[in-house]
Amino acid sequence: MHWMQPKFYVNCSFVILLCKVAKFLKIIKVCVLALLAFFVKRLLWIFPTAFGVVTLTFFLVHIVPGDPVEVILGEHALPVDRKRLVESLGLHLPLLTQFKVFVQQLLVFDLGTSFYSGTPVMEMIAMRLPATAYLAGVAILFAMVMAVPLGVWAAVHQNKWQDRLALTFSMLAFAMPSFWLGPVLIIIFALYFQLLPVSGNEHWSSIILPAFTLGFAMSAMTARLLRTSLLESMASDYVKTARAKGLSFNRAVQRHAFKNALLPLVTVVFLQAGALLTGAILTEAVFSWPGLGSLIVEALGKRDYPTIQGCVLFIAFVYMLMTLLSDMVYALIDPRLRYGKEGV
Repeated sequence: MHWMQPKFYVNCSFVILLCKVAKFLKIIKVCVLALLAFFVKRLLWIFPTAFGVVTLTFFLVHIVPGDPVEVILGEHALPVDRKRLVESLGLHLPLLTQFKVFVQQLLVFDLGTSFYSGTPVMEMIAMRLPATAYLAGVAILFAMVMAVPLGVWAAVHQNKWQDRLALTFSMLAFAMPSFWLGPVLIIIFALYFQLLPVSGNEHWSSIILPAFTLGFAMSAMTARLLRTSLLESMASDYVKTARAKGLSFNRAVQRHAFKNALLPLVTVVFLQAGALLTGAILTEAVFSWPGLGSLIVEALGKRDYPTIQGCVLFIAFVYMLMTLLSDMVYALIDPRLRYGKEGV
């Protein structure tokens, strides 16, 4: 019987290994199914939200005062020319019929054609999108560079003068609208000191003022959120245990509290990435930045309904996509969300 023992031992080890692999695969399956169910639940909410956005955008754009025909032909156009243009643009149809046509076009991913230039709106968005994405990306970078040190500094010095100074600064930064901060920065750095360009994007330094203007308020909100999250992590049991084992305060914050405090920032970064597209409208108008925001402002001045609708819908859908991605990333990080233990 002794000659059979090694073979029996190998078989047992193989069986144990198979059991562990099967258990691991079962856990993976449960996690994937839970994540898939969470994704489907979030995805289903997008459809009614998208329909509401489409409906509001269409009717709000059409009640804006102004006549696109008059903008295109001028005040002294002949009635025959006006009638011909109204019919060619489809503005002679009842409003509900126009809405029906608009929805049918959206179902085939057609945002229509510009009244003014005759260019498809999708092409116009594709031409302006890189500039807006570049501006939003640099703005987020500026915001994180300012917010993370400020939030950590305030949390580490809780209830001290450093904390009060950081909170006061973040409150003032959050209260500064971009349409006020932008001209102030132009006067100081472009006109008085002549260090940076006033507008446009011809030089690499042209991005500094608009990106700082766009990311300034975001840095204030992010710093306050990071401070609150870091204080909660510093008061947790695992940080107290690390301190009781002899770990210094700074090491405990760096190795334990800071990593867990970054989790809420995931949601904020994704949501702010979508919100920055909305904030970029005023910022791009102030700095003449050739992005989606300036395109919307130009279309509003010309009463270009398809362009306004297309840009607003695109920004809204990007915001919804960023919200969905933030939920997905947070669900990957925090399993409680996948299993519905946080009321989601």
